[in-house]
Amino acid sequence: MQKVSAYRSFGGEQLQFTHASSACACPMTFSVYLPPQAATRQVPVWWWLSGLTCTDQNFVTKAGAQRVAAELGVAILAPDTSPRGSDVPGDPEGAWDFGLGASYYVDATEPPYVANYQMSTYLLTELPELLRALPLDLSRQGISGHSMGGHGALVLALRNPGRFRSVSAFSPICAPSEVPWGQKAFPRLLGPDPAAWRAWDATALVAGAAERLPILVDQGLSDSFLEKQLRPERLEQACAAAGHPLTLRRHAGYDHSYYFVASFVDDHLRWFAERV
Repeated sequence: MQKVSAYRSFGGEQLQFTHASSACACPMTFSVYLPPQAATRQVPVWWWLSGLTCTDQNFVTKAGAQRVAAELGVAILAPDTSPRGSDVPGDPEGAWDFGLGASYYVDATEPPYVANYQMSTYLLTELPELLRALPLDLSRQGISGHSMGGHGALVLALRNPGRFRSVSAFSPICAPSEVPWGQKAFPRLLGPDPAAWRAWDATALVAGAAERLPILVDQGLSDSFLEKQLRPERLEQACAAAGHPLTLRRHAGYDHSYYFVASFVDDHLRWFAERV
């Protein structure tokens, strides 16, 4: 693990690291904000998964979350959104919504993607071992994300009961098996059987969830992807049917951008802090 950069921010440090990943078979990059409290003790860590086309830097530079993280004594972990490199396969047509920068945070089973796109294993098994070198309390973790990353946050929390103290999302892809983004990506990553897709679909997972971890979702009503790709009403219906606690907040006038994320990210950090 090599440090790429370090910047002072609100009394803490914004760090970026790179390392060779065995899970993804390529170099991987991640960023961590350490609040000032990390100078003297281990601090809880809040995971942020970014969306399509993003890297670890989008949230770090656009969300403005460091101020409240410093106030609350919470570290923020921002991994990259996919494996990368000249040998890593992407979209064969060069599109932006699949492949490099668009892993959907699954463990792929289909060639050629199976060799690199093991993002769930990377995030849940490999990366935490590296994080032990930092002053992080890995017994107190929460997870959140935006768009594709919101999908990832919901799915990883639902698939791994007891792992996270909180889960939340901005504009998540709530039912990827039912929308064009997922119907493009999932056959390539997971194969043609829709049953395999449902194992990575939050709306499908809610019914059988072993833990009723409360979910917070914020959705902008001027989001151009709302009706076709995000479908928060499907998650709302699934949670109501299963008795799973969901707070779904709809915001008039807000779109899919980081202006929306920055407007409400403080609430999501406090949602986590209240649970640790």
